[in-house]
Amino acid sequence: MILCVGLATVDLVYRVARMPGPDEKAQATSVEVAAGGPAANAAVTIAALGTPVTLVTAIGAHPLGALVRSNLEDRGVRLVDAAAGTEALPPVSTVVVDESTGERTIVSRNAADVTHAVPEEGLPEAALTLVDGHHPALASAAARTAGRLVVDAGSWRPVFADIFPYAEVVACSAAFRHPAAPDGPDAATAAAIGAPHVVVTHGAAPVTWFSRSGGAGSIAVPPVEAVDTAGAGDAFHGALAAALAAGSPLDAAVTEAVRVAGVRVQHPGPRSWLEHLGPL
Repeated sequence: MILCVGLATVDLVYRVARMPGPDEKAQATSVEVAAGGPAANAAVTIAALGTPVTLVTAIGAHPLGALVRSNLEDRGVRLVDAAAGTEALPPVSTVVVDESTGERTIVSRNAADVTHAVPEEGLPEAALTLVDGHHPALASAAARTAGRLVVDAGSWRPVFADIFPYAEVVACSAAFRHPAAPDGPDAATAAAIGAPHVVVTHGAAPVTWFSRSGGAGSIAVPPVEAVDTAGAGDAFHGALAAALAAGSPLDAAVTEAVRVAGVRVQHPGPRSWLEHLGPL
């Protein structure tokens, strides 16, 4: 079983013919509502690849929380809710996808200013743990108890200073900036992170990887027609975690993650792409 720890949101996903300008309205060509967030999307990807997965997050008893819970459970994700019984509004994101490019703009109110403690029963045991750092107390607890830890480091979060020493693999985007190497190339970022393995994604450009033992390389990203890039990074991290848990070496795991992210961007909407995913 893989344990994902981090953010789950209510995602309102709009598709528009083009992005509206300032003080301009746009009529959406479609709208969907689904559970989102880095850890939640990764967990859905892992479940779709056939690996049992549990998501530790904070949803609560607000009516919108029921939507998140139902959507994730329908996708085979087991939930541990650290906010059980609370009635606050869960995190909500508005995702606007430009149909002409597949690029997305996100406006969100996440969980950065909300603290939830580890549930009394503790965290489930897992073969591998994936954290995104959005719930710092939960992320730190998961890192300390993980047998194998993968970190989704889309952007710098202070909690990463506590988490990185426990990580086996840190997967970050090209936009990630470590305070010790804010303007450095990928190799400098990897050195600042200090994990045994660091992976850096670059959208459609090759993914680079670095190992503390001295190895390094890149994985090409096959060209595809992107119609929706929302959640592509989350799908990458979920597939990377699933492949590593299945015993794949790093380069093979990254190659599988690239494949899965490529499937994601070719299909519109938050869930339709899963029908085209194929096995791990």
